[in-house]
Amino acid sequence: MNTLVTGGNGLVGSHFNEDFIKVSSKDYDLISNEKTKEMFETHTPDRVIHAAARVGGLGSNIKYKSDYFYENVCINANVIENSRLYNVDKLVCFLTTCIFPHNQVSYPIRPQYLHDGPPHESNFGYAYAKRMAEVQIRAINEQYDKNYFCVIPTNIFGPHDNFSLEHGHVIPMLIHKMYISKNFNRDFEVWGTGKPLREFIFAKDVAKLTEKLLDEYNETDSVILSTSNEFTIKEVVDILVDIFKFKGKVVWNKEKPDGQYRKPTDNSKILELFPDFKFTGLRDGLEETVEWFNKNYGSARKQSINYRH
Repeated sequence: MNTLVTGGNGLVGSHFNEDFIKVSSKDYDLISNEKTKEMFETHTPDRVIHAAARVGGLGSNIKYKSDYFYENVCINANVIENSRLYNVDKLVCFLTTCIFPHNQVSYPIRPQYLHDGPPHESNFGYAYAKRMAEVQIRAINEQYDKNYFCVIPTNIFGPHDNFSLEHGHVIPMLIHKMYISKNFNRDFEVWGTGKPLREFIFAKDVAKLTEKLLDEYNETDSVILSTSNEFTIKEVVDILVDIFKFKGKVVWNKEKPDGQYRKPTDNSKILELFPDFKFTGLRDGLEETVEWFNKNYGSARKQSINYRH
């Protein structure tokens, strides 16, 4: 059975079973439907894990809303529709918790709340593109009787992330900034107040859970991948200061935005399916990620993203 992973060199994709066929943007430009068709014709997958996306941190999402929307809509539409056209038996599509309504009325967040209101203004381009992937999959399941579904992980971190200082997510960006601050004796500046709460999940855990779902889950409802443990950004910074043994000054730039204050999730579905699964603790995951980054600084992804202009 052929299992194809898009985004195969990325944060989650790099941790999947080595027997899987892993492709990246260097192999196929999934914004192009012709290149996407070529990928399916070449690899003839029976199952697809769709983890490819144009992603970035808060500042990048604010600045490039149109690009995030267009590119992700194209990527998702092409992969999902060609999965149907090429008779893929099972498709798992990656979403993210940032697509949920900003003014969430009821917590914890559950998959059925997805379309109950607009996402946070800071990332609405990316968020709406991801929402459309869920809509497309639901429509295909109903019209063509497919067994496709979405997973919705919280903030993923780990080795093989993009540690870009401009476009990275919060943890890889903080790790890279602290690496520079320590090695060049600079202050360590962090955006915002440090008060917002986030749930973090280790990339290896996401890969393991997704593989288990691919093998064992036969429903079409979306599944949240989460530990349901919240940490403030300040708590993350404090752990990194300790891991790096950073002796410099931490500066909180309160003129910069915090983003959404909190978005706690309901992980009861994944716990019901896999009650014995052991999640990696935040500190353990951060230690492994920092160790990997220090050893692979020269080759680790730190690049900016090329946007359309």
